[in-house]
Amino acid sequence: MSRLDSFIRRLSAQRACLDAAIAAVGAREGFVLEIGLGNGRTYDHLREAMLGRAIHVFDRQINAHPDCVPDESHLFLGDFRETLPEAARRLGRGAILIHADIGSGDASASRGLGRTIAPLVAALAAPGAWILSDQPLPLPEDADGWRPAGLPPGVEAERYHLYQVREE
Repeated sequence: MSRLDSFIRRLSAQRACLDAAIAAVGAREGFVLEIGLGNGRTYDHLREAMLGRAIHVFDRQINAHPDCVPDESHLFLGDFRETLPEAARRLGRGAILIHADIGSGDASASRGLGRTIAPLVAALAAPGAWILSDQPLPLPEDADGWRPAGLPPGVEAERYHLYQVREE
């Protein structure tokens, strides 16, 4: 498969998973997290689809289109390993939808980052939240966190990852 075809399949899977999670969340209370702003496309999609919701964004540095940069009160800049715990202290466990797009092109490093941030994400996820990611977000076996959710039709396993946090 060409890199172009692979990119198109990834973005199609990403949009399908985002739309499925948005529909599943519905009108439930909670804020949204966008981990990995990148160029701002998914942030813009979330902003349009989830009008009126607070969307907190995380990235190492801003490289997004100027129209797709949140205001400073919703922006956490720096290493995820530092900014996610800071957000947990400030925001608490109220995120109803969490999207992590953290892949770097280095498969081993990207999967390692997913393992590292999974417990940090768990500290922000509200009961019943939906989490989607381009990388697996495994929790330790003894953690009471989330379970894999079924992927939307047309999304191949391992192309994207969708989870639902257990209700309390």
